[in-house]
Amino acid sequence: MSERAYLDAASAEALHPAAREMLLSAVDSGWADPVRLHHEGRTARLLLDNARAVLADAVGVRPDELFLTTSGTAAIHAGLTAVTAARRRVGAAVVHSAVEHSAVLHTAGDAGVEVGVDMVGRVDLDAFREAVRAPGVAVGALQSANHEVGTRQPIEAAAAACGDVPLFVDAAASIGHDAVPTGWSVLTASAHKWGGPAGVGLLAVRKGTRIAPAWPMDEREDGLSPGFPDIPNTLAAAAALQARLAEAADLNKNHHAWIDELRQRVAAEIPDVEVVGDPEDRLPHVLTFSCLYVDGEALVTALDAEGFSVSSGSACTSSTLRPSHVLAAMGVLTHGNVRVSLARTTTYDEIDRFSTVLPGIVRRIRAEVGM
Repeated sequence: MSERAYLDAASAEALHPAAREMLLSAVDSGWADPVRLHHEGRTARLLLDNARAVLADAVGVRPDELFLTTSGTAAIHAGLTAVTAARRRVGAAVVHSAVEHSAVLHTAGDAGVEVGVDMVGRVDLDAFREAVRAPGVAVGALQSANHEVGTRQPIEAAAAACGDVPLFVDAAASIGHDAVPTGWSVLTASAHKWGGPAGVGLLAVRKGTRIAPAWPMDEREDGLSPGFPDIPNTLAAAAALQARLAEAADLNKNHHAWIDELRQRVAAEIPDVEVVGDPEDRLPHVLTFSCLYVDGEALVTALDAEGFSVSSGSACTSSTLRPSHVLAAMGVLTHGNVRVSLARTTTYDEIDRFSTVLPGIVRRIRAEVGM
């Protein structure tokens, strides 16, 4: 193996060069407590405010509508809990699609009302509308695009369907890779998905959306994310997102074309394969397919030995060897599943090499089990 191709950007991107440069600078200047009135505290506060302004602009909100958390998962837990609690007099039900991120499903818990999806992973909008307008619904929850198969969700239409019910959108899969949808009340994202550092999550809450944070209100993030802020990493996250958005047009054009080609080659050159997700209305950088008679983990391991980093199964539970709840909800093949997701550093040669190597690996694994 002479070179490696990282094709798991939907899990995490490598740190963007702009983030690295900013992080090294911010470590020396952004270490103080930003709520203090001394010179160092004021400097830290200025840096934090600048980072918040950049991030807020990127997701289309005012700086005072954006709260910083320790991760995308923490943003989901804090945001969904807070908006649900604020509507406790109306009810506690959380209407969500069957393919939401596990953090949404866990936060909704027993109060969750699941709405099915079609075979490409898109929510049944009529069923969503009916469910979200039923008595006792606190909030609707719908991801901007699916993290496993890339299918975009109809956020604007879902927001209209919600009426007075707030719409919670997990946008971790799409921020930095796709246009930010409109119509939502609460939105979350995670910096490591766009080349920022891990440990920075975004929670945007539109003015007029009532929230009741689980923690006591304090001077830090209005109680939505208590604790000392990580100013250097927040600055690095802002720098990475700003740089990524400047590159997005060219990257997305290439990624969309390369995924289209990979989709066609996988379907044409490998027997008994199911390529899943919407072929057109999707994120530009994600492709998922399932191979019959092949164990997904064996395929990932074999591809890793050839220099390709990909993922298999649920994006959050692949280590448990449980079938993906996303693929199961779609009614597609869950066995032998592989997700390819392109990074900003991915080249066409890597995609071409992957397409060339993959059929032989699938044939070898099938032969080993007598197929």
